[in-house]
Amino acid sequence: MDRAFLPERTAPATTRTEITSLHMKTLNLRDTALIASIALAGACGGSATTERSTTPPPSSSSGGGQGLIVQPGAPGQAGRSFSTDELADDLSENYHSITDGSVEGVSYVQADVDFMQGMIPHHAQALEMTALVRQHASTGAVRTMALRMEISQRDEIGLIEGWLREHGEAIEMPGMGMSGMHVMPGMLTPEQMTELANARGVEFDRRFLEGMIQHHYGAIDMVFNLFNTSGAAQESTIFKFAEDIDADQLMEIERMRGVLATLR
Repeated sequence: MDRAFLPERTAPATTRTEITSLHMKTLNLRDTALIASIALAGACGGSATTERSTTPPPSSSSGGGQGLIVQPGAPGQAGRSFSTDELADDLSENYHSITDGSVEGVSYVQADVDFMQGMIPHHAQALEMTALVRQHASTGAVRTMALRMEISQRDEIGLIEGWLREHGEAIEMPGMGMSGMHVMPGMLTPEQMTELANARGVEFDRRFLEGMIQHHYGAIDMVFNLFNTSGAAQESTIFKFAEDIDADQLMEIERMRGVLATLR
């Protein structure tokens, strides 16, 4: 394997900005209805003389003596009226949907499923690489990094599989057999994995770091592609998971480059 197979590169500069922008848009959509309802509740709590609507008060037969709230419509459109009990029920539903993380209307798309399914073989190969470190590495820094990666990658595979099961999705990407695992961005080819397994000592350390840097950049590319897909990464678990990958793997790349510089 060519010792210079990894060119210097940086993660897409727009990734973090676009992630933040998409997240803020999602939050704004989630909270608009609740904010409007709270504002109406506050207005209702004041003096009844401030209400200027021409809508007649409800009759005792239809409203049961409940207070009536009038929500003005948009220009050229009719307003709507609802009782204070209806408002209280709506506020309660919104509160629980927000606090339990299941805001109605925020779902996922096929690109989210593909991303999660694709991350399983991607992470699995990283675990194969870290397993070789215990046998062949000679540098303490490499062993420490590999242990940290092994723990985080195993935990993330568990998170991914749990999310897929919860949403009734297949764990394995359709058509993705073991022979096709290398097609995920950044994954090492079978030839690269063989060269890594046959290396020893400092040579192994160098190949491991170079290969894992390539591997990490592939994961970052997957995140970048996800956030550039219309409608994707709106579901809260998907968003946080992808955002964490972007941040964590960029930091690990910098650490690995630092160690690699001491081996050359």
